[in-house]
Amino acid sequence: MRRILMRYRAFLAALLAFGVLFLVNRELGMEALDITTFSLKEMLMVIPPIFVLLGLLDMWVPRETMVRYMGEESGFKGVLLAFLIGSAAAGPLYGAFPVAAVFMKKGVKFSNILIFIGAWSTTKIPLLIFEMTSLGLQFALTRLLVNIPGIILIAMLLSSFLSKKELDTIYASAEQLNMG
Repeated sequence: MRRILMRYRAFLAALLAFGVLFLVNRELGMEALDITTFSLKEMLMVIPPIFVLLGLLDMWVPRETMVRYMGEESGFKGVLLAFLIGSAAAGPLYGAFPVAAVFMKKGVKFSNILIFIGAWSTTKIPLLIFEMTSLGLQFALTRLLVNIPGIILIAMLLSSFLSKKELDTIYASAEQLNMG
């Protein structure tokens, strides 16, 4: 029982906070509940399709193919592919992390995974189109041209800061996840 309580302590703390909020300010508590319900519904609309696609990726794309195109020796091709996949992705950023875990299981180079996450968060095609129509072509292209080298630089720096042992630990953790 104690183990279950420890595992779900963050959820239980949030539940307790909701209870206290309802007691202190019922209107604010209802608003918080509405926001939480909306967020849960949104997640339930996004997460299942991502996991279906991850299952297909995990089953249909051999590890050797992923290593060849995005692994340690992939070079510019891996960086470009990481950017393209991340930029073409749909959905909120939390959808990128299960994909990154499958990439790790498939032997994708760590810096390419970081580039993929960076591209997912900042260079999505729908975001670029929105910026072009709302903020102008010059702004959208300037932001994109600043972000691309920034993402690559950050990915390379973060990768260089990690030791081989730390990377092996991260990849081993991803291998233990049961995705798809």
